[in-house]
Amino acid sequence: MKPLRWYDHLSINLFWLGLNIRNTAIGSIFMPYLVAGFVSGDVMNTALGAMRTAGLVIAMLVQPAMGLLSDRSMSRFGRRRPFIFAGTLFDLLFLAAIGLAGGYWALLIAILLQQFSANVSHGPLQGLIPDLVPEDQRGRSSGVKAIFELLPLILVAFTVAKLVAAKQVGWAIFATGAGLLVTMLLTMLLVKEEPLREKPNTPLGPPMLRVLGVLAGIGVGAAAGLLGGGVIGGLAGLIAWPAAGAVTARAIGLGVGGLIAMVVAVVVGVWAGAIGTLGRQDAREHAPFTWWVVNRLLFLAAATSIQGFAPYFLMYAFKMTREAAADLTGSLMMVVGVCTLLTALPGGWLADRMGHKRLVGISGLVAAVAAFLLLGAIWVPNLSLIYVAGITLGLATGLFMTTNWALGTRLVPSAEAGRYLGISNLAGAGAGMIGSGIGGPLADTLNRVTPGLGYAAIFACYGVLFVLSTVSLRWVKTKS
Repeated sequence: MKPLRWYDHLSINLFWLGLNIRNTAIGSIFMPYLVAGFVSGDVMNTALGAMRTAGLVIAMLVQPAMGLLSDRSMSRFGRRRPFIFAGTLFDLLFLAAIGLAGGYWALLIAILLQQFSANVSHGPLQGLIPDLVPEDQRGRSSGVKAIFELLPLILVAFTVAKLVAAKQVGWAIFATGAGLLVTMLLTMLLVKEEPLREKPNTPLGPPMLRVLGVLAGIGVGAAAGLLGGGVIGGLAGLIAWPAAGAVTARAIGLGVGGLIAMVVAVVVGVWAGAIGTLGRQDAREHAPFTWWVVNRLLFLAAATSIQGFAPYFLMYAFKMTREAAADLTGSLMMVVGVCTLLTALPGGWLADRMGHKRLVGISGLVAAVAAFLLLGAIWVPNLSLIYVAGITLGLATGLFMTTNWALGTRLVPSAEAGRYLGISNLAGAGAGMIGSGIGGPLADTLNRVTPGLGYAAIFACYGVLFVLSTVSLRWVKTKS
């Protein structure tokens, strides 16, 4: 490969900008806003959590499958761009379907179809840097990619969120689609791919079995978590009953049970997935890597769930309409995005001097502070406190995203980095499934016991997950 010029790194990574504009707009703005309009307030967290979980299952299956198919593509236009082109065209169609949905079930179908089309392009897109960037330039190209993944937090706040707040959902969807279309067309024009001359003869079966192994592991973890959470939560409720009374004891039992369910689902799910895909011997031999994935999932399960449920919390705490909540969510996203960039950019430099593991641990504790700050805003609503929590979470997330991945690359066998790191990519979707799939029903159930109690419970749970992400580093042993 010949060395790339500075603008080549921009063109190779440009579609990440459009892709993440779409992901941020749908996940943080469109889905919460539309679900709140289609279901009653006492079940909207559950409805949103179920929609997120179903969509992430589709993503976990389609993304690696399309990546593998693009590896074998003999198209004269290159291996990756035809998938990016086709996926974007279907994306535009299903974005329109989201805007035209007249009820929850129609929206769910549109979201699932959109998850399919989104990952038709997402899976192959991940191959552009390894295909086109010389190894000694991949660090700077990955840095450009990271910026294009974070900028949408700011861009969506200024555009999509403002349009939804003005009840212009159609124009918000148009703006999202336009961003996706423009970045796709520029990618098709500016990125030069050489057609594959000889089709790989490696079978598709084993890699897809590994994908199913991770999905099965998450399923096992979720089942174990629900069972363990139910048993321990029930015991906690029985213990509290004599002193606290039936209603309070039930609330304590549900809260404790939800927390245990999340923790067990992450730990058991990761280990079951690692054993199912790597084999029992390799999973145990590389236990520090498996615990690194546990650390990653505990953090991401909390961070993504806080972002997902933020609009509904704001609607409750500040008695807002869903339009006002969408506007404020956009403003918070902008603050979080700026703070994330502020720590993500120097994170690598800091890690080289202080150590990756230490900074990953610090980021978990700082994020926990943000989650616990949100608890105060439930009982005494205060916008300043919300913004302080957002700034704190953004700083922690930027530090985590930079240093956690660098730590993981030090733990995998260099000859099999793709095989190992692929587990963390797939399991990352499991973080959203666990945090939202368990957190949504927990919030709605406890909110019916006492208004606001559900949000207090899930924010407390997410704060504990952040702390446990730091604790899990105890078993992440790195070579000096």
